[in-house]
Order: sequence, then C-alpha cells, then structure tokens
Amino acid sequence: MDLIQLHSGNGDKLINDNKDYLVHGESRIGGRPENQDTMGARQTALGYVVTVCDGMGGGPGGKTASMIAVKAILDAVDEADKDADAAQVIADAIKHANSKILEVASENPQLRGMGSTATVVLMSEKSAIAAHVGDSRIYQIRGHKKVFRTFDHSVVFNLVRQGVITEEQARLSDQSNIITRALGVGDDVEPEVEELPYEKGDRFVLCSDGIHGAMSEKEFIKVISDRTKSLGAVTDDVATLVDNLGRRNGGHHDNLTIVVAEPKINSKIKPKMSKTAKIVFQVLAGVCAVSILLNVFLVCNSRSGAAEESDRMAVMLKKDSLKSDTIKNLKDSLVKQNVKLEMIERITKHK
Repeated sequence: MDLIQLHSGNGDKLINDNKDYLVHGESRIGGRPENQDTMGARQTALGYVVTVCDGMGGGPGGKTASMIAVKAILDAVDEADKDADAAQVIADAIKHANSKILEVASENPQLRGMGSTATVVLMSEKSAIAAHVGDSRIYQIRGHKKVFRTFDHSVVFNLVRQGVITEEQARLSDQSNIITRALGVGDDVEPEVEELPYEKGDRFVLCSDGIHGAMSEKEFIKVISDRTKSLGAVTDDVATLVDNLGRRNGGHHDNLTIVVAEPKINSKIKPKMSKTAKIVFQVLAGVCAVSILLNVFLVCNSRSGAAEESDRMAVMLKKDSLKSDTIKNLKDSLVKQNVKLEMIERITKHK
C-alpha cells in the first residue's frame, strides 16, 4: 500500500504512521511552471521503501520521468522475494527504472531526453538500504548530528572530492545543477548503495536539490533535527523556509521535495563506533590497564611487606617470650589491619 497522498494549496503531502515507521513528506512547485519532483513509499515484504525522484527535461519530460522512476522502483521492490538480498533488489530496482524511462522515451518523441535523479531508502528490522543516482540526497540524522549523507553525482561535487572547492562553494556555484549520473541518460546506470544501521528516532531524509541547495548544510540539519515539533510540522517548516527564501530571491526557485522517515525501532545491525569514539575508548582502556597493573603491583608489594613484618614480629615474640594476653591483643590488631590468617599464625606460633 502506498503512502496516503494529500493535495493542498501548499503542495502535495505524504503521511504514514505504523508501528515501526513514521513518514512525512512535502513537495511544492517552488517558482517553476510545473513540479517535476515525485515522491512515494510502500510497505513491501522486504521492508518499508521510500523514494524521491527529481525529473529533468523540457515540456512534460521531467515530470513523466520522475513519475515513471518512482512507480518502477516501488513495483520492483514490491515484487521481490522476501528472502532476496535487499541491497541488490534496490540496485536492480533503480536500473529497472532507468530501462522504463528509456523505453517510454523511445516510444514518444516528445519525451526524448527526459531523465531523473533517484533516492531510495528501504527500512527493515535488519537495517536500512540507501541508494542514489544524481544530486538528490539522503541524510541520516541522529539527534542533532549527521551520521550519513550521500555524495552528489555532479560536476561541482567532483571538484569537492578533489579538494578544489568546498561544499559551500559547490552549493553556490552556477554549475551546481550539472549532474554526471542520472536515470534515462544511457543504457547502463550504476547507483551507489549503502547498508546502514539505525537507532530508534534516527531521521532518514530524502530530498531534491531544491531543498538542500537552498541553505547551508549546517542550517538544514538544524531545522530538520528539531525535536520540539511533530515530524509533519518539521517537514512543513523546511518546505516553507525554502519557499520563502526562493521568493525573497526573485521567485524563480526550483521545485522542492522532502520526505523524512523516522524508525520507532532499533535495527538488528548495530551502529559502528566512530573513529573519535574508538580513540577515546582505546585511551580509556589504556588508562584502565595501567591502573589495574599499578594496583596489582601495590597489592603484591603490600603482601610482601606484610610477610616480612610478620617474620620480624615472630622473631621478636620468640626472643622476648611475650605473655598470652599480649599475643591476643596483637592478633586482634592484625585482624583489624586485614592481615591474612596465615600471616597471623606465622606471627603467633612461637608464643
């Protein structure tokens, strides 16, 4: 069953709330003549799948391409066997969407040249599978921090990867919309696929570049990780913020679509320890090890010293032939000092 689609004056919404996942989506036209973004989700035998696709191409091409992509992806995952490899299913679903776009374009001259980006997240009890093609993004937010993000298939992000420019410079570049990988461009497409552990309350964010390109990543993460509001209010706030920014800058801003999926359970695969956490753990382990060794050394020295003292006292007792009441008092004193029984016997055996 697909997510419920609600149409309002502000745009399209997607809403779902079941026992395992809470999902809210918002899509708006922005300052363009047509909204070429498409979003969708469905419960399948493999898990809950969510997708956002951003179409490209003149006339009706962009919207058609993104709609074909979303339907093809959802159908392909839905038809997969429950025991199939989830990562492979998602990769194949995206390739299937690519083939469907090319097929429709070849049959309709007015649609030739159409294409689409694709982002897909499949959540199951085991883990989340995240895959993308193009410059639409997937984020995984834990608390108020980013723990995962896809890397855009674009000209400017290739420069970021090479260390030529920063991510913020890439966002503000005039070439930020030139992508290097998309559905409908060629016979073969290779999506990037990741398997991700997740925790209850994590937020998987799928969004078109109309969203993430409108503000700095720091500001975006701050807004999307707001825990004082409902998830629906958060997605609405993000879309409204982006829309208002676009209107203030001339009103020619891109379509904007965001879907946020929040699991209510922990995945069976556990999150790996971060590099920083590993270093801290190793330092603490080293400190603990040194502390333990030092304590053992002190105890051993203490016992050795106690043994030497017991021998000295035994000699003294033998030499001076102390009375029995003195020995008793000595025993009591040694017991209070936690001297072991065998040491006391060594001291007093010569009475």
